[in-house]
Amino acid sequence: MIESNFEKQRDFFMSGATLPLKFRRDALLRLRAALREREDALAAALRDDLGKCPAESYMCEIGLSLSSLTDTLRHLRQWAAGRRVPTPLSQFPGSSHIVPEPFGVALIISPWNYPLLLSIDPLISALAAGNCCTLRFSRNAPHTAAALSSLIAATFPPELVTTVQGGTEDAEKLLDLPFDKIFFTGSPNVGKKVMQAAAAHLTPVTLELGGKSPCIVDQTSPLPLAARRIAFGKTLNSGQTCVAPDYLLIHSSVKDSFVREFRKSVQEMFDSHPERNENFPHIINERHFNRLLHLMEGGKILFGGESDPATLRIAPTLLDDITPDSPCMQEEIFGPILPIITYEDIAEAESFVRSRPKPLACYIFTRDRATERRLLSSISAGGFCVNDTIVHLAVHSLPFGGVGNSGMGAYHGRTGFDTFSHAKPILRRSMLLDFPFRYAPLSSWKQRILRFFLK
Repeated sequence: MIESNFEKQRDFFMSGATLPLKFRRDALLRLRAALREREDALAAALRDDLGKCPAESYMCEIGLSLSSLTDTLRHLRQWAAGRRVPTPLSQFPGSSHIVPEPFGVALIISPWNYPLLLSIDPLISALAAGNCCTLRFSRNAPHTAAALSSLIAATFPPELVTTVQGGTEDAEKLLDLPFDKIFFTGSPNVGKKVMQAAAAHLTPVTLELGGKSPCIVDQTSPLPLAARRIAFGKTLNSGQTCVAPDYLLIHSSVKDSFVREFRKSVQEMFDSHPERNENFPHIINERHFNRLLHLMEGGKILFGGESDPATLRIAPTLLDDITPDSPCMQEEIFGPILPIITYEDIAEAESFVRSRPKPLACYIFTRDRATERRLLSSISAGGFCVNDTIVHLAVHSLPFGGVGNSGMGAYHGRTGFDTFSHAKPILRRSMLLDFPFRYAPLSSWKQRILRFFLK
């Protein structure tokens, strides 16, 4: 079944049906209409899988997908148009152009933490670029996978977009096929396996991975606002966000004040017992719940720490007495736990981040422009957000992606269109003139002319 669906998509793409802009626009418009029509069902599925309230589901998944569709529809003609580029004098008379063309049949592998957004957003880019797509959903978010499979089946013919909900065996079958592009979102360990499988067919890959994204707060930062925005980033989806602040590097002089403000912000958002709040998302499953409880070992709980195994909720937690060897510093946390490490001089924080694998995001809270410039120039990360967390993902004109261990390639907006396109170069030469200096025999006068043009 998987193989036959792939062949149908390959044949459909080779027919040229996906190339016209009208076809692509119509596909995107149908997708937008389907998301709007099924908003309630999708929100219900997200609540079943992750405990997200309807407002958070719209803000972080459905609404962002609709916003991405609006941006893509607005700019599609411009992105798809070829552009003229300079032609060297040595190729006169001639003209040079770059024309984007779709890769062909794309495989999109999405994760469980944002199962709708991280399926639909790359699908938007793939369809806009003129590809056919196979979507593979995570088994850990079965309700959303079922809702999206139903939406896709009702919106697109399977030769354009199809879905797979199977287990490991089906995933391996997919990766054995010669897709023209693979887009994967998930952990670095699985990303390595995807890249290894893609190498067999020399398939280009985009890997959206993760990492321990640092949050640096200096003594000039307005703590009430900083604490509220950091609490927002850490509690969104109960911390199960690839760009959630993973650990806090804070100047020792403002640590105690930050803890008070963080506690206040969490209580304002989720009352005194977030682990009992039905609008606070739960941990995806028991295995991850127990893993997070283990990560709290070895640290001193300054705030939070309560958990409810019946609902799989863990209250937002601040951990103190953390060292680089603490359990919570050995892996991406992916939960509502925030370790705190203090520093005395900004050089300490800078060195700490630079000595670790490159993160997917880096957050800097400061009023000091010199400190901001220093950290932005010296630290390498997939993306930066100054004086806020998470929200840089909502800027469609900014590419989103990792670097080093946190991924390769990027998408969102124009970058997403380019990610699913091959930039086809075209040189068009005139037949009216044909200069002889490139042809053998390459005499001394021809060599002088070549040296004049090629230097």
